[in-house]
Amino acid sequence: MNAKEKFFREEYIPLLKKLKGDEKPLWGKLSAQAMIEHMTDSIGIGWKRISFPSYTKPEDLPKAKAFMLSNKPFKENTPNPYMPDVPPLRNQNIEEAIAELEREIQNFIQFHKDNPGIIVQNPFFGDLNYEEWLHLLYKHALHHLKQFGLIDKIEIQ
Repeated sequence: MNAKEKFFREEYIPLLKKLKGDEKPLWGKLSAQAMIEHMTDSIGIGWKRISFPSYTKPEDLPKAKAFMLSNKPFKENTPNPYMPDVPPLRNQNIEEAIAELEREIQNFIQFHKDNPGIIVQNPFFGDLNYEEWLHLLYKHALHHLKQFGLIDKIEIQ
């Protein structure tokens, strides 16, 4: 198991469980629960539970993917054209949202274990393998952990 898979299996959920649900983000409009549900959907794209049409122009994909694979963090307030500013919540509370996210992580990892070498399209960064998806999701998770003050700085390995 690589370090990013270990992060999702062992470290990510305990960090999120520190949230009570009423925290204000350091930037952006998402509530803590909306951020968790957003991360669930982001992971859902990584194992084809959800799909969106490609947003990035084909000629821009190499540059977009190079950024995604880099150790540069996402900027604060990076817009997502497939997501409303204030998305409706689907879980009754933050605990249910975290439980849903935990199941989604397990499904994502199992899907890729059951389908070695599978390539899954990301609407912003193109075709990604498992290791690339782990890197993207790790980078994305750190972005939102910092947004809610659960980590002080983003260090992408």
